Amino acid sequence: MPGVNMTLVPREVRIPAGDAWLYGDLVLPPGFEGLVLFAHGSGSGRHSARNRQVAQHLQQAGIATLLFDLLTAQEEQTDLHTREHRFDIALLTRRMQEATAWAAAQAELQHAPLGYFGASTGSAAALLAAARLGEQIAAVVSRGGRPDLAGPVALAAITAPTLLIVGAADHQVIELNEQAHAQLRCKKSLALVPGATHLFEEAGALEQVAQLAGSWFITHLTSRQYTAWLP
Repeated sequence: MPGVNMTLVPREVRIPAGDAWLYGDLVLPPGFEGLVLFAHGSGSGRHSARNRQVAQHLQQAGIATLLFDLLTAQEEQTDLHTREHRFDIALLTRRMQEATAWAAAQAELQHAPLGYFGASTGSAAALLAAARLGEQIAAVVSRGGRPDLAGPVALAAITAPTLLIVGAADHQVIELNEQAHAQLRCKKSLALVPGATHLFEEAGALEQVAQLAGSWFITHLTSRQYTAWLP
């Protein structure tokens, strides 16, 4: 039940992405009312401690989560040396769309409203995918994100209610998010976490991120009429 402290065991899943497979951890709380897909930032993956903390908060609120690796193991190894994939927003966006298509094809998820949680560069991929998929995405949250990498055309095309969360001490990223916020035409909000820097490592900062994200998703995933996902 939502709000009850419970231990939920992730199920490892394989997501087809062209000729490759992406690995993910899917958690379905009892009676879940929506699914949030996580897009991690550069140099990170499904095991990101920060994203897992946010995901656990959502799970306790009755929202299903899918944390998955946007890059294959080989791509991650290459990226460690060349950094060529972490800013390949087109590739990351395509992977978000492929994971979304996979989720929507699962029998247990076919009627679940879908949301995106993006961090750092992953937020640009989440926002671009949301722009492309339109009404199929019910809500988006960006944490310490680079929405500027999505571009003004995509930002203006997003229809899903979008929350941008930034650390109040992350001054350069605040400016980028303020510009992006002005370019959004959907229902939107910009939240600053007091005293937090880019990675939200300060005491209590990530808890505030989780609470903000949870409230946003609960409001916009559970209150909207589900629109059938069309491939």
